[in-house]
Amino acid sequence: MRSSQHRWSRGAALLGGLALILAACGGPAAISSPRATAGAPTATTAAPTATAAAPTATAPAPSASAVAPSASAVAPSASPAGSPGAGVDLTGKTFTVGSKEFTEQLILGQITMQVLQHAGATVKDQTGLVGSTVAREALTSGKIDMYWEYTGTGWINHLHHTTPVAGAQQQFDAVKAEDAGNGIAWLDPAPFNNTYAIALATEKATELGLSTLSDVAAYANANPAEATMCGAAEFLGRDDGLPGLEKAYGFKFNKISELELGLVYTSIDKGDPCLFGEVFATDSRMIALGLTVLQDDKGFFPSYLPSLNVRQPVLDASPGLAQLFAPVAAALDDATMLSLNAKVDVDGMEPAAVATAFLADKGLMK
Repeated sequence: MRSSQHRWSRGAALLGGLALILAACGGPAAISSPRATAGAPTATTAAPTATAAAPTATAPAPSASAVAPSASAVAPSASPAGSPGAGVDLTGKTFTVGSKEFTEQLILGQITMQVLQHAGATVKDQTGLVGSTVAREALTSGKIDMYWEYTGTGWINHLHHTTPVAGAQQQFDAVKAEDAGNGIAWLDPAPFNNTYAIALATEKATELGLSTLSDVAAYANANPAEATMCGAAEFLGRDDGLPGLEKAYGFKFNKISELELGLVYTSIDKGDPCLFGEVFATDSRMIALGLTVLQDDKGFFPSYLPSLNVRQPVLDASPGLAQLFAPVAAALDDATMLSLNAKVDVDGMEPAAVATAFLADKGLMK
């Protein structure tokens, strides 16, 4: 068994590494934390196994099917007085909750199900959907009632814009307003920003003197044979992914390897088959493996704040959902989300257990 000293040291490393990741990705999202009418706790925070994207990262997908492995209903329990959800009674209501398949999304899905259940609702589990497109189609078709989506993904992938909106709050406002026309409501966003990033092994970054994406562009243009890149299929084809990145910085990777996202992290740590790779800003494996995140010095990658997306008819029938989830979102900052992801990806905990502990620690489920 690992000693308590080892666990303390790893925790200190995670916190220290977070400061470097936030600096490379532009720091905490510039958006005011949403407040709950019932008094939200101070924001603190966590992403996932890493397949995801906008971002969303991972955990190997449960299956290649478009539906989650289970659709069983979770029995409800009453929400006691004094909890942030007090006053929101969902007794008799049934909701189907979805998520994408990577760690962070699985955690967010479990948090959502447990909060709903605690408020008295019956919940059907459709978490673990494979990819952003499948999750979105499940929502718009009515197969699920809600799932957490990221502002950059909503704007670029689902609403088909090619250029992000500058500013985290402005991006959220834009996607919320436009998607309302599709019958999708975006609830108050969490303040953590799970944006895309490019990373490499720290030893190589030091050896080659690389700290920014402009440095990478110069290196790739001067050493084309060494400009190798690993990424998941979604990132390699997205306008806010590799094609747009190469265009914005004026270079091309010489060799691109398409891998399952979870393998990208270990591949760039070994430098085989690629020197550079796609990562997510809130993925704890970057710290565990000692990877260096390259600064997006031109600000190419959009903001990816997560928001619980709910079908408008569902929200109209249960308007208390907005009040119920506002304090939950407010408690999910960068540090918290990174920590939650680490509990799954580094410590081996189950997403459901991590969600339960988070809600208890933040006083969101008493």
